[in-house]
Amino acid sequence: MMDPQVLERHGLKPDEYERILRFLGREPNLTELGIFSVMWSEHCSYKSSRVHLKTLPTGGPQVLQGPGENAGAIDIGEGLAAVFKIESHNHPSFIEPYQGAATGVGGIIRDIFTMGARPIALLNSLRFGSLDAPGTSRLLEGVVAGIAGYGNSIGIPTVGGEIAFEPSYAGNPLVNVFCLGIAKASDIIKGVASGVGNAVYYVGAKTGRDGIHGATMASAEFDDKSAEKRPAVQVGDPFMEKLLLEACLEVMRTDALVGIQDMGAAGLTCSTTEMGSRGGAGVEIDVSLVPQRESGMTPYEIMLSESQERMLLVVKRGREAEVERIFGKWDLHASRIGEVTDDGFLRVKDRGTVVAEIPNRALTDEAPVYRRPMEPPDYLAEVQRLDLESLDAGASIAPGGASIAPSSNDALLSLLASPTIGSKRWVYRQYDHMVRTNTLNMPGQGAGVVRIKGTDRALALSVDGNGRYCYLDPYRGAILAVAEAARNVACAGARPLGATNCLNFGNPERPAIMWQFAKAVEGIGAACRALDVPITGGNVSLYNETDGRAIYPTPVIGIVGLLEHADRVVGRAFRKTGDAVILLGEGRGELGGSEYVKVVYDLVRGVPPAIDLAAERVLQLLLVALADARLIRSAHDCSDGGLAVTVAECSFDTGGVGVEVSIGGVEVSRRAAVNRAAALFGESSSRVVISAAPENVSVVLARAASAGVPAAVVGRVGGTAIRIAVGGTDAIDVPVDECERAWSTAIERYFAQKVA
Repeated sequence: MMDPQVLERHGLKPDEYERILRFLGREPNLTELGIFSVMWSEHCSYKSSRVHLKTLPTGGPQVLQGPGENAGAIDIGEGLAAVFKIESHNHPSFIEPYQGAATGVGGIIRDIFTMGARPIALLNSLRFGSLDAPGTSRLLEGVVAGIAGYGNSIGIPTVGGEIAFEPSYAGNPLVNVFCLGIAKASDIIKGVASGVGNAVYYVGAKTGRDGIHGATMASAEFDDKSAEKRPAVQVGDPFMEKLLLEACLEVMRTDALVGIQDMGAAGLTCSTTEMGSRGGAGVEIDVSLVPQRESGMTPYEIMLSESQERMLLVVKRGREAEVERIFGKWDLHASRIGEVTDDGFLRVKDRGTVVAEIPNRALTDEAPVYRRPMEPPDYLAEVQRLDLESLDAGASIAPGGASIAPSSNDALLSLLASPTIGSKRWVYRQYDHMVRTNTLNMPGQGAGVVRIKGTDRALALSVDGNGRYCYLDPYRGAILAVAEAARNVACAGARPLGATNCLNFGNPERPAIMWQFAKAVEGIGAACRALDVPITGGNVSLYNETDGRAIYPTPVIGIVGLLEHADRVVGRAFRKTGDAVILLGEGRGELGGSEYVKVVYDLVRGVPPAIDLAAERVLQLLLVALADARLIRSAHDCSDGGLAVTVAECSFDTGGVGVEVSIGGVEVSRRAAVNRAAALFGESSSRVVISAAPENVSVVLARAASAGVPAAVVGRVGGTAIRIAVGGTDAIDVPVDECERAWSTAIERYFAQKVA
């Protein structure tokens, strides 16, 4: 029997070890145990999540490739495909922020070009602890520098994303990276090994000891010894990746490949095993032929290393010299390390001696699958209660502040200065968002939009999530995340076509966490079906907790949509004085889980906003039609901070152009101040603030009425202040410059203080 401590170090349970014995019919050696440990890790096998993920909608006429490959792909017409995926690098980024984030970017880029697509855009979704908490600024600086250092160097623009700050992420930040690429639909290539005798090639960087057991580390909680896991974080080289990208795309144009796969999580082990399993074949390699940058590496270390910028290729017989010549042209060595077999085994040799021999299916299709116990968290009933009648008592914008409800002006300024709502300029100005000259919507202007070169069209992309909502109600929170991502794409004028998800949760062995996960997946499925945006792939990141304290359940949704006319893209900011301001949708004064309740009262309570998915679908289709007909000049969805924050943000980046708005009141409390706050800062869903030229207002309203979307002219662009009346009574009157100053410095002021 294997030493229990050895099993524990490999993340394997005793019953899983018994399962290994049954598959092998013998005791595994250490190399085989290491191979099982990474392939059966949560990160690679999805053993806790697979039963739930199977319920998601993954098909549709636009889907060219669904889950199961390196990335998903959708048909965007004219013989082209949009290839995209989102991945997490949470655990590595906590241990080593710069390299953790950088290699996360490198990994998702490889997933895209492995499919035969040229990457054209990046987004990121980041979560950190409170910005004023110890350690947060160091993590933020390191992660942003890592994303910028890799993306900028390889020449792929980062065109947008999202960042949130909550105490629950202090010990476990989230670093989710999304990449989009373009390919000819007919040229998509898959990660498959087939054809007995076909050569298996290793290309790219040499193998080192960095990243060993990275997949296992990503499948465990953190504790006070997490810093010792630094060797499990990979080190990236974007310049090597650029060469690899170009060489791989050139080889793909030759028809010399059977399949190709990135050596990502679990490195050489995962790529050989999965390619063989997909092709119903075996793969035999000799690790002595693997290029190594360190001396004395064992087969165990070579198979489990997660060194970056490496690919595994299966080459058609007789085409080997051609492939080697192309890689040589790019100063890369293509090393033949093995061949495809017909016995379905992963066979690893070292100078001809077999050191591991395992059935591929035992590592992939036959990996453990758990239907773990589930139960609602004990905290749920309590935190879903929000007593609006008592909100005024003890209200305070800052700790130690006055114990009275703030004025609407003060509340707006405080919300705009909240790092979660405020401008992310400090972050995105470190990214090169114009490289390749395809970017149409600048970061901070709404969904990212990139031109499809050679056509008149463009793609819009957005990533969204709200851990606070999901903490309060994971089912509804997940629905709202899908709806917001799709709505952001529609606000840019694009029709949402497909989605990818990154599901960030705590320890699935705890029934409450597993319940959160299952309900969130259920919500994603309901929203994707209603909005006709199938899931084409994604990533699950579990065990996101430190010392038993889990993050908020945080499903992040990435959505891609198509603009038929690139010159009709719509942005956030008001465009012209005198334009009418129109509200699409209706507010219900919902404050549950809102940024207002968090910032002003330091509470995370209540029920997240309700949503009618049929109404959301109609709203999105209307937005796309209005943009296509050039009837609107701007569009910005209402989300964090409600209508008041949305209206204010529409005035930013305009040179100080203000707006006057008048909205109806809501009745959610006996207190007038609470009703006013609910109307201004409630986060009711399915609402968008648009602006239109006066001569187009009647047409916009008529189209909205025909579609069944509530619409009303609520104001006019002009002046130098943000003025909002509620129920006929003035509620907010603040100069645009003052509001924009609070918003634009929300993050960078923390770093200015540190320098001072």
